[in-house]
Amino acid sequence: MTISTAAAGRGVVALLAAASLFGAPAAAADRLPSFADVLARVEPAVVNIATVARASEEGEPETMQDFLHRFFGEPPAVNRSLGSGFIISPDGDIVTNNHVVKGAEKIRVRMATEEEFDAKLVGSDDKTDIAVLHVKVPRPLPTLPLGDSEALKVGDWVVAIGNPFGLTQTATAGIVSAKGRFLGAGPYDDFIQTDASINPGNSGGPLVDQDGRVVGINAAIVSPAGGNVGIGFAVPIALARWVVDQLREHGAVVRGWVGVALVADVTPGGPAAKAGIARGDVIVRWGDRRVQHSRELPLMVALTAPGTRVPVTIMREGQERTVDVAVERMPAEGRRESRAAPHGGGLEGWGLAVEPLGPDQARRLGLKAGTGVVVTDVADGSPADEAGLEPGDVIVEANRRPVRSAGDLGRALAAGRQRALLLVRRNGASIFIEMER
Repeated sequence: MTISTAAAGRGVVALLAAASLFGAPAAAADRLPSFADVLARVEPAVVNIATVARASEEGEPETMQDFLHRFFGEPPAVNRSLGSGFIISPDGDIVTNNHVVKGAEKIRVRMATEEEFDAKLVGSDDKTDIAVLHVKVPRPLPTLPLGDSEALKVGDWVVAIGNPFGLTQTATAGIVSAKGRFLGAGPYDDFIQTDASINPGNSGGPLVDQDGRVVGINAAIVSPAGGNVGIGFAVPIALARWVVDQLREHGAVVRGWVGVALVADVTPGGPAAKAGIARGDVIVRWGDRRVQHSRELPLMVALTAPGTRVPVTIMREGQERTVDVAVERMPAEGRRESRAAPHGGGLEGWGLAVEPLGPDQARRLGLKAGTGVVVTDVADGSPADEAGLEPGDVIVEANRRPVRSAGDLGRALAAGRQRALLLVRRNGASIFIEMER
């Protein structure tokens, strides 16, 4: 039997094509980075965090578990949670998310060596979801260096390390998908978005760059079912570093305050009011930094040390002018709470204070004058705070009823009793927010 040269030629071409096709993935794989050396340095400083908290909140009616515990010694119901963290000092300081340890009666830390230690809470910050723990250890611990999240670029490789679903020392790689993401999670949102897999249990773990430096703290995922779908978020280390330093030094965060909320609202007697900033002014520059969006301003102010004088550029009636603002220490949360709590008109127990929407604000929001009320204060831990309401939000409807005054809002909330559905204008968009008490 003979084989024609044409057929043989086609066979050779086919073999070469096949070799090229199957050789391509190997060549592509050669170009992908290996994180083996990085993880060898990073993983010893990543920890598993387990917490225990009472299932029933203080002040709630006694449950059957409480009754059995008192009379028969059976254990009361508890909530248990798992998270991650990383060591930042040889003597045992650990960074994690606030939501990992919030309300915990007991915190237990497991090292990469499988050793376990009780941890105490040094300090926590709800607004940025960051907490610092401390463990007493008999020897110096491995630590992670902090990197520069400002230098990150979209497309840079990053690795998330943590304990998803309790699976210790799990590493997943991806890229920086976006920076400066605003999720409405808090007043200082500025998240790094990544497609590195982040799942329940990863919270508080480090997001590191190719050099093994921490550039973010894994914090949240977007998922319809609670699992990873390739959209994860991390608190940038540029923000976290400042918060961590404050927590280690003071046990709490000391923030700058000027009394400006979403550019147009000015706190009477506050630093902004003293400097001459008025309702209707638009702040376009804070010091040497341009304010491109109203949500950027609270973070700029908070990161300014109290006592600092800052030149602030404003636009008023089409004219640009600069005023000098003396930044003061942010009032204690108790002051904010007492101001926001009792307001009358049916707002008691919801933890928010409101005022009528001014003509200038209504015009900027594309609303008719007299439509809606502006949230001026939200008490920490209140139903309004838990629902995600923020100062500067404009409540247009409550329980499907139009809101034109604080009285309208109070009556609508009273009609809904323990629950309320609010239509809110925020940053030019309309959103629904559900409150429950």
